[in-house]
Amino acid sequence: MSAWSESEALHERVRAMIRAYERRARSPESFDAIAADLARFQAANVPGYGRLCAAHGVEPSKIDLARQAPAVPTDAFRLADVFAFDPSAATATFRTSGTTLGARGVHRIRDVGTYDAASIAFGRAMLVPDLARPAAVLVVGPSPADVQDSSLAHMCGLFARTFAEPQREEDTFFVRGGAPDIAGLRKRVAGLSPSSPAIVLATSFALVHVVDALQGEVLALPSRSRVMQTGGFKGRSREVDRDELEAATARTFAIDRRSVVGEYGMTELSSQFWEAPPTSEDETRSYFEPPWARVVAVDGRTLEPLADGEVGIARIEDLANVDSAFAVVTQDRVRRRGAGFELLGRVPGSLPRGCSIALEEMLAAPRDGE
Repeated sequence: MSAWSESEALHERVRAMIRAYERRARSPESFDAIAADLARFQAANVPGYGRLCAAHGVEPSKIDLARQAPAVPTDAFRLADVFAFDPSAATATFRTSGTTLGARGVHRIRDVGTYDAASIAFGRAMLVPDLARPAAVLVVGPSPADVQDSSLAHMCGLFARTFAEPQREEDTFFVRGGAPDIAGLRKRVAGLSPSSPAIVLATSFALVHVVDALQGEVLALPSRSRVMQTGGFKGRSREVDRDELEAATARTFAIDRRSVVGEYGMTELSSQFWEAPPTSEDETRSYFEPPWARVVAVDGRTLEPLADGEVGIARIEDLANVDSAFAVVTQDRVRRRGAGFELLGRVPGSLPRGCSIALEEMLAAPRDGE
């Protein structure tokens, strides 16, 4: 079977799992069955991943469980080609916002349809589970046409097309000249139907800008509306505590705090993770994965899994990453709490030792015959 045909078959298997989730049916096969085949496919076709497996003493043909496959450090996406196809075959190319080193990570996706299916299925379930009819979607961010290499803009545009009735671009995206369009947002909210909920999609930094600019003014959204809050404050001059921003956002849009929903994603992934609202005030807010993804807290030095409740860095297994790296290891600190996990910010300072070693192993010059 050619690499192209093998990729097509793997995409279809992942989409079958996504479709089963949408129907609330049992998945046609297990997570580990798909993960094992993804590991073998990527070891054979993604430059450097075979070397990473060899450096860890892992024979791809003998992988039976996702956890047996080495994870690719997310920094590899800015230093190497992490994809299993000719770059001209990419249907989407997403880039990170950059690093202190100046290089931007690149995630090329051959079949963006799997990315879209995963985003819609879990986004619908976690952000708008009670959406019975199309809602107004307001994005405090640029349109996908303006930033074609942004995975977040792609997702927001996808949600606008999927969850809303057809609406003009100027009624959907509220960033002008690189800053939130407060006047346009105010006018749009004022014209919303009180009988139809709205969905506001924004980064944390954009919400800070909106709250500051309004100076206590309230833009009341219709009942049952939701606000998605995502991203941090990397490279920004002002940071706001998560709880403080959530409370300010709820006041600004006149919604319950539980209607401000956190989203966690990254350029190097094809799936996103969503926060579930707490059922009581003292309950810890956790993020959850869809059935086709897993988040594991691992030791930053050894990359070995940690027990529930221990803090480590995130190893993320994402079956929708068919043609790149289904398992990545990040610099984000997490703690598993039963079925969910807490986000605890980035690891301060240098790259964790385990990530650094894995990166060196993957980028090592190939030996003769490889």
